[in-house]
Amino acid sequence: MAAMSRIDDLTERVERLLLRHEELQRTHDLLQQQLDVTTHERDSLKARLAAARARIDALIDKLPASSTDAIPTHTPDA
Repeated sequence: MAAMSRIDDLTERVERLLLRHEELQRTHDLLQQQLDVTTHERDSLKARLAAARARIDALIDKLPASSTDAIPTHTPDA
């Protein structure tokens, strides 16, 4: 009987581990989706920032020469 009890205990542990694995897999999938969305949003914001910088640089280039002495030119971040 002790062997049967041990097998039942192991069976129960394996079933709990399988449930935990499924739960972790679902959590992983949700986190991966969130990461994908956040990465896409970051890339979009970086593109918008680059476009805004380009527009500002173009506007600065159009300023009269005497006005540009007081305005520092933009140096892109490395």
